[in-house]
Amino acid sequence: MKYFKTVIFLSILFSGCTQEGQNKISRAFQNWTGTNGVLDVYAGDKLVKRFIGIDKLTTAISTDGEKDRPYRYGYGYIDLNFNFKVDEDEKKIYFEFSDYSTSYIFYENYNSK
Repeated sequence: MKYFKTVIFLSILFSGCTQEGQNKISRAFQNWTGTNGVLDVYAGDKLVKRFIGIDKLTTAISTDGEKDRPYRYGYGYIDLNFNFKVDEDEKKIYFEFSDYSTSYIFYENYNSK
């Protein structure tokens, strides 16, 4: 019964929020629970970089905070040998890429335990 009341409460909470409000709540929940994202970067049809262990990609915002910038950034482990695992020589790094000129795919790591 307690579970049912919680579900009803969350449903009412979400229905009263704007779409942006729902997105913020969803992102906060996702950040709390964690994710295991993979970012593949391509040059033409060739895979040239892979980042793993990414919890989120963030869109850069202008200094005045009113306009998105045309790039995204995040933190993840560089997967030098493309094996979907963090090896000893692979470090967590900051990265950014352009929304306009970078061919990329962001997805959940389906090869993790």
